[in-house]
Amino acid sequence: MKTLLVMRHAKSDWGAQYRSDFERPLNARGHRDAPLMATFLARRDLLPQRIVSSPAQRARLTAAYVAREARFTGQLEFDSRIYLASPNMLLAVIRDQSDDADRIMLVGHNPGMEGIIALLGGGAVRMPTAAIASLRLDADRWRAVQPGAGYLQWLVKPKILR
Repeated sequence: MKTLLVMRHAKSDWGAQYRSDFERPLNARGHRDAPLMATFLARRDLLPQRIVSSPAQRARLTAAYVAREARFTGQLEFDSRIYLASPNMLLAVIRDQSDDADRIMLVGHNPGMEGIIALLGGGAVRMPTAAIASLRLDADRWRAVQPGAGYLQWLVKPKILR
């Protein structure tokens, strides 16, 4: 069995001074919520062995907060395929993971984060910024993950923890 943590990046800044969507950083709420979610994971011993994030600035910062605040000691990777990815592209990213990790986290963007949860069998969920969902997958290898092969274990939103 594998466990997939799906995290939507924390709240971003919509200021006009950014040249592109890719460069948007976190806003004040994002800087508050990302560490809050990291603490939630650490206190409950739910940290992944690997974090794979979109390279977009807001996702990179969110993943960095999780790593730093939770004293994450695993691998932190950035995969350009996650930026604005479809559920099928996210499934490809998942299938490309090495089996040395039983629990991985994807940090990315909507609608892809909600879409991958639905595709894997977690149903239709709403993922506000910085929310984390955990899916238990009926697969012993990441390469074997199929649509409908999982179920939603839990979903935590920052608003619940504040």
